[in-house]
Amino acid sequence: MTKTALKIVASTNMGLVRTNNEDNFIVCPDLKKGEWLIPQSEDYLDLGEYGALLVVADGMGGANAGEVASEIAIETIKQTCSPEELEKLVFDDNSVPSFLEDAIQKANANILARSEQDEATSGMGTTIVMAWIYGNTAYITWCGDSRCYVYNSKVGLQRLSKDHSYVQELVDKGELDPEAAFDHPYSNVITKCLDGEKKHCVPESRKYEIEDGDTLLLCTDGLSGLCRDDEIIKILSENEDLFTCKNTLIEAALNNGGHDNVTVAMANVKIQTDEEDKPLPGGTVGFKKKSKKKTFFWMLFILLLLAALCYVAYTHFEMIHNIVSTTINK
Repeated sequence: MTKTALKIVASTNMGLVRTNNEDNFIVCPDLKKGEWLIPQSEDYLDLGEYGALLVVADGMGGANAGEVASEIAIETIKQTCSPEELEKLVFDDNSVPSFLEDAIQKANANILARSEQDEATSGMGTTIVMAWIYGNTAYITWCGDSRCYVYNSKVGLQRLSKDHSYVQELVDKGELDPEAAFDHPYSNVITKCLDGEKKHCVPESRKYEIEDGDTLLLCTDGLSGLCRDDEIIKILSENEDLFTCKNTLIEAALNNGGHDNVTVAMANVKIQTDEEDKPLPGGTVGFKKKSKKKTFFWMLFILLLLAALCYVAYTHFEMIHNIVSTTINK
């Protein structure tokens, strides 16, 4: 058996140009406890029964009250993912993504309701990306162009989400080289989001099997739109400390212009074996204890062997007796 432990960090920055921060985020290290907070200790925390959740939302720049939309999305996720609600959930590869996508749809409905009540918020919207770490699996759900990456020193950087954007559609059609997407003049045009319109809110999900040493990185386009993947890889590879890494990523976005709000949420994963693999006191590594299953099969084998020997001895008693007698008489 294995045990998963996490170290989680998160932060947001208004940037150098904007006068307000339309980004929002939440993290919950233990959904069973329902405590939505950022761990202050640098220690790894054992993953709880319901897992952990990281959420990043980016209020739509230029739209009215983008910060209100992202806040509504975040609050809806908190309410939907309460311990009481999760207790009803059957955790599997179908139910978890459906649950997260339904939560986004609820947030979209709440944004619509608020905009209908308050004309000042009409036209507001937000993107969202979530990573639910459950056991050795991460379920990623998103709507818009906020991203989720995974980095591991052995395999590098991988993008787990795909932007819901005009530029990404051009890339998918083969009309635009992926390398040119970063500098495209319409790179900020999104095709899906939470703006109250059902036709615009079409979340997408995927499953990722976590490896030991993985670092999940969720961010708004305040990071991914200002820092190329190569720069992100360089920062992740050069900073083993997660707090330093998070701060360096935000500083890089600011150094590259900082013309947007930037939000980063990260989780480093450590997958440990059970007690049998732990070193003995003093650093001496001991022999692994045999599992109960292995011990049972060895005992069964010995018993069957003894039974076979007894059977042979019983069925060939007279022959064995004669051989022994002959040997003794000689």
